[in-house]
Amino acid sequence: MQETTRPRTEEAESAESIVAEVQRIVQTDPRPESVAESELKVLLVNGPNLNLLGTRQPDIYGSTTLRDIEEKVTKRARELEVDVRCFQSNHEGAIVDFLQKEGPTASGIIINPGALTHYSYTLRDALEAIDKPTIEVHITNIHARELFRRRTITGDAADAVIAGLGWHGYLIALEALFAIPITRRRKQ
Repeated sequence: MQETTRPRTEEAESAESIVAEVQRIVQTDPRPESVAESELKVLLVNGPNLNLLGTRQPDIYGSTTLRDIEEKVTKRARELEVDVRCFQSNHEGAIVDFLQKEGPTASGIIINPGALTHYSYTLRDALEAIDKPTIEVHITNIHARELFRRRTITGDAADAVIAGLGWHGYLIALEALFAIPITRRRKQ
């Protein structure tokens, strides 16, 4: 193993190159063979304050708006022959109501709970009850931020958590739901 004195940050790949690599890996038909095209539906759920993306602290969250993210995910989903149902609310109960209504017929869930990540046992329990493949997404690396942001209550009910890849994390989550096997584990 060759040692280097360069800082690890210089070796880090850009989010675009990570997305490109995931897409390269999943060049095969991503649809499960047992499911008809019209039956694949992903819920794209965003929590409090994510409606402010693009204007709220762009130095932290970037300039991409939630609408831009929804359009990018929907475009890629169409290429994968998957329907996407987008939903955003600043109210915990509205998100839980949406998940309880739409979750049973969904093939998977991509969720950025926003601040609910850190304290919402209600949302965590709803995700666990629905029991669908779920990937939690965070635009920033929550583990490199303030101490209170480092704990994800809702992540315990997810199959995977993607953090720190900006809006690209949403596309990676979409690819992962159908192309990369997720080992389903639930806490006992």
